[in-house]
Amino acid sequence: MMLNPNKISFVLPLIQYMEQYHQVSTKLMAEYEKHCTLVYVKKNKYILSPIDNNAALYFVKSGIVRGFIKDDSKDITTWFCFGNNIVGAIRHPDGETKHSLEYLQALEDCELIRVPYTLIEYAYANFEEANVIGRKLLALHYYAASERSILARIPNALRRYRRLKESKKIDLNRIPLRYLASYLGMRIETLSRIRSKELHKKADHDVAV
Repeated sequence: MMLNPNKISFVLPLIQYMEQYHQVSTKLMAEYEKHCTLVYVKKNKYILSPIDNNAALYFVKSGIVRGFIKDDSKDITTWFCFGNNIVGAIRHPDGETKHSLEYLQALEDCELIRVPYTLIEYAYANFEEANVIGRKLLALHYYAASERSILARIPNALRRYRRLKESKKIDLNRIPLRYLASYLGMRIETLSRIRSKELHKKADHDVAV
């Protein structure tokens, strides 16, 4: 049996993303179509903040999402998502915590699919493929978190910038300078000097070639 393609059109990008890791059954697709919702968030608006109930993950169909925390009046960027990925705020595995210290902010107009945690838990309990997909996604997110942890521990600002640039995990030109500086743990002035120096270095290399 096949679902009506028009009926599930809004969740198709999420299903296709999941099917990179395991085929999704028609019944599980129907559950996602039934319980997920399409969300539009304007540029610079919050998708989630500590005053909200942290009750869902989000699949980013389009746009850029930033994760950050606040330390007094200073905000510290922890990650970026450029679409076609699942994001969420920090949540304890026991599910008891209703709120998070983390903010999710749209850096561009964003289109997202909201996936309730209740749906995820139901899928784990009733669909074998959900556990396979969940395990693989958890491994990928753990690896990405480990990479960010290593980046944050590099003591030299220039080497942090170069490592991030060489990884090609983030489109540096699409991120406002203040958020990129926050993510790299440096002042905006320091980041501006580094970028200017790297641009001049590239220009000199191109002339020499």
